[in-house]
Amino acid sequence: MPEGHSVRRLARQFGDVFTGEALAVSSPQGRFSGGAALLDGRTMLAAEAHGKHLFLHFDNSLVLHVHLGLYGAWSFGGDSTFSGASSIGAPRRVGEQEAFGEADDDGAAPYAGPPAPVGAVRVRLAGSHGWADLRGATTCETITAAEADAVLARLGPDPLRNLRGDAGRFAANLRSRRTPLAALLMDQKVIAGVGNVYRAEVLFRRRLDPWLPGSALADGDARKLWRDIVAVMTDGVADGRIITTPPKYWTLDGTTAAKAAAAGVPVPAKSSSFPHRDDVHFVYKRHGLPCRVCRTVVLIAELAGRNLYWCPFCQQPQ
Repeated sequence: MPEGHSVRRLARQFGDVFTGEALAVSSPQGRFSGGAALLDGRTMLAAEAHGKHLFLHFDNSLVLHVHLGLYGAWSFGGDSTFSGASSIGAPRRVGEQEAFGEADDDGAAPYAGPPAPVGAVRVRLAGSHGWADLRGATTCETITAAEADAVLARLGPDPLRNLRGDAGRFAANLRSRRTPLAALLMDQKVIAGVGNVYRAEVLFRRRLDPWLPGSALADGDARKLWRDIVAVMTDGVADGRIITTPPKYWTLDGTTAAKAAAAGVPVPAKSSSFPHRDDVHFVYKRHGLPCRVCRTVVLIAELAGRNLYWCPFCQQPQ
């Protein structure tokens, strides 16, 4: 399931390419025809993300509310002015490509409108320079601004907003329950936007026992946990992927980045191609492998309906 940094990037992309434009809104699949009709021809005013929820605000005071869930994804295409990621959300089918048209003599891609829909497109938004298609979402609905506010009221604080008082609210949410920390971090009423990758990684980074009850965590430690979540999720927005390890754990042609730097070899900055995929996490999906810090074997167990990864030495109960 896309975590909060991906949905924040989605909101930014929608804001960049559609804000202030009257959009043709349709439901090629047919399952969202009524909701699409309420938005068709209206101007999109803003795109907002809170946790894993996306809200597109229109000039008739209605909102397109989308939660991608496990299988949802947006795909985008258009002319040369319509920039950004071609797809954000669930993994796409191997070989699936965008249709952008051929470049003209000036190097700009002519745009003759969106291509014919492919697959079960729940909703399509089309503007003068490009389009966005949604497939497979758990939630896709047209709601009022008041209903959008009600959705937000049910959610915990979003680390990517990090508003005044959010750290205290998060700490209070944790410390009011005897539920294990690893379960609380997946509860969107406690904190919005954290998913399975971030929960495993931040608990390791803070050396916290995943089964420690929230009520047993000191207020100061809860606030430190919040600050680390803010930091790694902010990096996720910038990087377009979840990277929770520092450069010293990255490999460069069979050696570590730290050793390479000591030998005078330049260490690349984080990018879509570096660090390598196997270097980006401390414990997530590393069960059976040695911990990067202490070399103890990383374990796996199911908690809150998802696989949890942790180091039994670095994260042992205090």
